[in-house]
Amino acid sequence: MTTAQQDVIDTLLGQHQQVKMLFAQVESADGAHRQELFTELVGTLALHENIEQLLVHPLAEQELPDGDQVVPPRLAEEADAKQALAELYELGVDHPEFDAKLAALRDAVSAHAEAEEELEFLRLREVSDPAELSRMAVVVARAQALLAEHAQAGSGQQPGPLAGPPDQVFDRLRDVLGKADGNGVRG
Repeated sequence: MTTAQQDVIDTLLGQHQQVKMLFAQVESADGAHRQELFTELVGTLALHENIEQLLVHPLAEQELPDGDQVVPPRLAEEADAKQALAELYELGVDHPEFDAKLAALRDAVSAHAEAEEELEFLRLREVSDPAELSRMAVVVARAQALLAEHAQAGSGQQPGPLAGPPDQVFDRLRDVLGKADGNGVRG
């Protein structure tokens, strides 16, 4: 019995489900646990968006006949989400406006994910080289392993790679993803 090798589309679809679950957990938690979950949400979104921006969106622009029309709106949505995360971080999880702003972000991220799945991911799987999509999944797995190493090395005295303002988290994860890609990131 053989199992199909996971490709980067599988990884991203799984992350969409993980993000949906994290939003629900942040919304229902409180106190320190809510802060921990929000930090995890920021890190998960940062890794996810960096994977898309460095690997998948450039491939979509190249491979999809309308890639130059599909990708720019997704990039704008991702920039908006990053800004909303920064605003939520500045507010703090206990701020009275946090819940409403988190719900608005959740809805925007959900719509963004649906657009990616319909207009980009499934179509990419139809037209792209399966070996390239699998190679990208390996890059993501390497990046996740590097993140785990950084988190263990930083535990205790230094904050982990997912700690801090969202802009810094996005930048650190972009660096880790770039290091994980031995062939160099696309774009």
